Amino acid sequence: MSLLHQDETELTVEQSLNYRNTQFVTSAPDIRHLPDNTGIEIAFAGRSNAGKSSSLNRLCDQKSLAKTSKTPGRTQLINLFKVDEGCHIVDLPGYGYAQVPLEMKEKWQRSLGEYLQKRDQLGGLVVLMDIRHPMKDLDQQLIYWAVESNLPVLVLLTKADKLKSGARKQQLMKIREASLAFCGDVEVELYSSLKGMGVDKLRRKLDGWYQQTPPVIADDDAQPTE
Repeated sequence: MSLLHQDETELTVEQSLNYRNTQFVTSAPDIRHLPDNTGIEIAFAGRSNAGKSSSLNRLCDQKSLAKTSKTPGRTQLINLFKVDEGCHIVDLPGYGYAQVPLEMKEKWQRSLGEYLQKRDQLGGLVVLMDIRHPMKDLDQQLIYWAVESNLPVLVLLTKADKLKSGARKQQLMKIREASLAFCGDVEVELYSSLKGMGVDKLRRKLDGWYQQTPPVIADDDAQPTE
C-alpha cells in the first residue's frame, strides 16, 4: 500500500480497507513472540468489561474473530490480526477488572505495558470505555502515555445503545471536553457493537492511520502504570 502525505486526510474508495477480510495471525505472551515484519499496527486497549472483543468483531463484521465472554478478562494474550498487507490490528489484554489471581493480572499488565512502550510498529491507539463508566484512572494513564509518545488516540465510548439519545449526546460532549486536558491528538466517538453505531467512523479513522508512517516511539520512561 502506498503512503499518503501527512496532510492528506481524505480517503478515496479505492484506498479503504476491507475489514471483513481480517484474519487471526497469532497470540503471544509478550512482544518477543510477535513477528517483526507486520508494517503498521493499531492497538485496541480497554478495561476488561469495556466490550473490546465485541467491538473488534463488529468492526470486521465477523462473529467470532475475537473471542467474547460474559466473564470479563478473557483476553490474556496479545492477539495479532492481519487486515491487509502491512496493516494489522492488535488486541491487547484487558486491564483493571478481571477476576483472576493478582499474579496473573500483574503478568497481563506487564505484557500490555511492554507492548505500548517498545513496539515500534505501533501507529495508533484505540481506547475503549463503557459509556456509563468512562475515563477511569488506568484509561487516563494510557492516553497520557500515548500523547507523550506522539501517538494518535481514538476513544470509543462503547455500549452507547445502553443510554437514551439525549444522555448519550450529553456524555459524548462531556468526554470530548475532558479529552482536551490531554493536549494531544485525542478524538472521542460513540460506539455500539449491537447497533453498529460508530463502525464506519472507526473504519475511516483506521484507514487514515494505516496510510501514515509509523511514529517514533518516545523514551522508555513513558509507560502506563498501575
